[in-house]
Amino acid sequence: MHSLSSLLAIVLPLACSASAGLPLHGRSFQHPKASLSQRSTNGLSKLGTADAPKLAKFIDGPHPGGSAFPWGDKTANNTNPYEVKNVPFTGVTRYYAWTVTNTTLAPDGVELPMLVANGAFPGPLIEANWGDWIEVSVTNDLTGEYQEGTSIHWHGFLQTGTPYMDGTPGVTQCPIAPGKTFTYRFRAELYGTSWWHGHYSAQYVNGLSGPIVIHGPPSDEYDVDVGPVMLSDWFHDYYDNLVMDIFYATETCDPHCPPMSNNMLINGKNSYPCNTTSLTCTPNAGTASFKFETGKRHRLRLINHAAEAIIFFSIDGYELTVIANDFVPVTPYQTDLVTLAVGQRTDIIVQARNNSKEAVYMRITEGPSGLGPTGETGCSLNTGVSVSAVAPIYYECADTSVLPNTTSSISPSRYLFPSNCGNQALNLTTPAYAMVAKEPTATLNFLMTGNYNATGAFVWYMNNVTYYTDYNDPTLLEANLGYTNFTRNSQVYNLGTNSTVRIVMTSVGFPASHPMHIHGHNMQILAEGTGSWDGTTIVNPSNPQRRDTQLVRPNGYLVIQIDLNNPGVWPLHCHVAWHISEGMNVLLLEQTPSVIAELEMPYIMAETCRDWSAWSNKTVVPQIDSGL
Repeated sequence: MHSLSSLLAIVLPLACSASAGLPLHGRSFQHPKASLSQRSTNGLSKLGTADAPKLAKFIDGPHPGGSAFPWGDKTANNTNPYEVKNVPFTGVTRYYAWTVTNTTLAPDGVELPMLVANGAFPGPLIEANWGDWIEVSVTNDLTGEYQEGTSIHWHGFLQTGTPYMDGTPGVTQCPIAPGKTFTYRFRAELYGTSWWHGHYSAQYVNGLSGPIVIHGPPSDEYDVDVGPVMLSDWFHDYYDNLVMDIFYATETCDPHCPPMSNNMLINGKNSYPCNTTSLTCTPNAGTASFKFETGKRHRLRLINHAAEAIIFFSIDGYELTVIANDFVPVTPYQTDLVTLAVGQRTDIIVQARNNSKEAVYMRITEGPSGLGPTGETGCSLNTGVSVSAVAPIYYECADTSVLPNTTSSISPSRYLFPSNCGNQALNLTTPAYAMVAKEPTATLNFLMTGNYNATGAFVWYMNNVTYYTDYNDPTLLEANLGYTNFTRNSQVYNLGTNSTVRIVMTSVGFPASHPMHIHGHNMQILAEGTGSWDGTTIVNPSNPQRRDTQLVRPNGYLVIQIDLNNPGVWPLHCHVAWHISEGMNVLLLEQTPSVIAELEMPYIMAETCRDWSAWSNKTVVPQIDSGL
């Protein structure tokens, strides 16, 4: 027996009227009024176009015991993904080869110098099954005035046994020198949605980022995987100019203004009002578009790859079912608005309706500028010219020559500072696989402040120290050699033989949000709020929320906990590009130096450092920020 909705899903596409034209799959998603080609706006990227592939539930690979899935009978509820023995042993490696180059593109119509992998913005998709190995060969082909080092970080990956593949220059590797290649190899120990990005200074702000999809058991069923939906703020300047601005910005903009975003992008696309800029600009550059199928449940993989913005996501008139945050499947819950800080991902399921001619807007906003009038400020900094973006969602028989006429019912008050500058309440989110909060064997307390240093530059401090990396001497490589006497600005916290550490972060003074991201782990989120933690309250101690990035509210606190079962040197930093550039980072040395010394470093690590040393010895490296 077929349900009424399934019958409608079959019949309605066949009933498209002549006025609607061809079925949607036979037409381009690029709106006919768009004045720029995809090649001009986004290079070789297919995201946001008719050629963007819908994703399957998994990709080719072995099925244990003839199971329907590559992960066998493992589910989001019955398997602890942090036990290495539970990760499916697929024996499969997914291979990728990228070349990082500088180019000129116009994602919103404004021409800008950009850094891209394989000529695409957003960059290439990495796709694998849970348990696969991933191998990415990265060649640095940056030239001319933009010639510099680079490295790629695989956001959210645990890197168990491969901490040297984390991609953080000065921490786990030397930068990849111009003209050289580094091959990363690591395992997909967790599953869900993530992203990769340049971690050399703020390179990703100018385009060096892309999506990652690791197929695994979902916490709720869906019919169609729409794929990555990459969300970002956008700046009409090159990243090193913006980094200089953050250090020396003043209220009068003399000599530098604080970096304020000019636009917002969905899958790397939007239009900008060209009458507001003196830069080379083409109006009506075009927007991304998406397809829904009548009556079906659609999975959207939301990724915030912004420099600074807290992004609010909604679909006009629709409820959104959240099924995962970062790499953690959760018990499904409904909302009409998803809040994503920089680095965060949220997977949602959207139930399509039964009107095959429907067209509706997906929309994002960062709200008004944080420098606006009292009582009307938002959580992020922007010029106020273009603080939102929309992307049409067209059903099978919708007329794609006409934009949707839907509007948002979300109250603008839900974007305002300070009450909305944090993630959703912790009690809304329950990980599908339950893990109790243990008693910690160690506790670290970090006071997070911002102020001007002795040179007159504004920097961020954790416990009165601002982080600065040394590209030529990565901390992990030094620890592997038995070295433990690190400089103060290395911010290394040696956790020794402890098994579990609780970390209490408290932000005071300058009222900014801080999306704190930890490498090599998912963290349990025990408590968060404004003011200071009371030292006892834990939200849902039998199964607290887990993820790898979580907001510290303005003048607020965040309490997290991690198990220390992954030897390495792991950054814990604010993922606002400007804040990590200004030094908001600490390094957790996990396990004793003798255990770190047992790690067998691939030859490529030393070779990359020799190549970097040879290049940097004859080239001035203008490291104007922390390096990360």
